[in-house]
Amino acid sequence: MFAFADFASLSFPESHIFACTTAAFTALQAFSMVAYLPIFVLIALALGLGLLLANLSQLFGPFRPTAKKGIIYESGMDPVGSAHERFSVKFYLVAMLFILFDIEVVFMYPWAVQYKELLLESGSLFPLFEMLLFVAILFVGYIYVFKKGGLKWS
Repeated sequence: MFAFADFASLSFPESHIFACTTAAFTALQAFSMVAYLPIFVLIALALGLGLLLANLSQLFGPFRPTAKKGIIYESGMDPVGSAHERFSVKFYLVAMLFILFDIEVVFMYPWAVQYKELLLESGSLFPLFEMLLFVAILFVGYIYVFKKGGLKWS
């Protein structure tokens, strides 16, 4: 059994402890925050300039509130009706379809960037046929949505 008294009796050479602390100190010196000083200065300048410009208009600009200036408007028009109107389900369907097809295009971009390297690695036209299959599956989905009337607003 290992007791506390046994642990206290262990001794380490002085040179070993000194070497470990010196190596740790050297590693801390290598990871110095001084290297990040330009980034911190840039962030401070950006925040300071943003706050300064936002407050300059209040300091030097005229402030004459009137009843007409205080009313709520939306795109230059007086609001008509409630703010809690229901939207048609078609609106949500078209929004989800847009997101779906938009995300699929996002998957095509990295493929297009790496196309030459993919051709060299594979030694065949496999990457091209792989993307053609992907586009064909997307096209089948588009035809399905079109036939179901998912893109009609009426």
